[in-house]
Amino acid sequence: MKDMIQSIIQNTLYIFLVVIVYLLLVETSIAQDATTMDSKHYKIEFENDQVRVLRITYAPGEKSIMHEHPDAVIVMLTDAKTKFTLPNGKTVMNNNKKGETSWTPATKHSPQNISDKPMEAILIEMKNTQPPKIETESKRQPQP
Repeated sequence: MKDMIQSIIQNTLYIFLVVIVYLLLVETSIAQDATTMDSKHYKIEFENDQVRVLRITYAPGEKSIMHEHPDAVIVMLTDAKTKFTLPNGKTVMNNNKKGETSWTPATKHSPQNISDKPMEAILIEMKNTQPPKIETESKRQPQP
């Protein structure tokens, strides 16, 4: 009887642990995506297997939650004054001008529009950061 109770307890703990790990993995994969966690500020404009293009809009003073982006290029559609809070608590202030384009390495942050004007940008996220395979031989069949 004692062995049966121990077996039930062990099985219950195992199932509980599996469920917790699964929930953590699902939460991590979903929670980090800006469009999933903050659809008010991030809208998908275009997506394929190479890139995802997001339209970012923030009203004056609005702040987002912590999320991640892969390597990307940002194009500012308006002037912007933003504050980015990083996971370690440090903050980074940015002043951008309309038309400015820049590379943004993969990051995790919580942004805030600290301007008294709306902010809008296009973010082009890279999906495949591996260089394309270059074939060294032609796959074309010789013509007779």
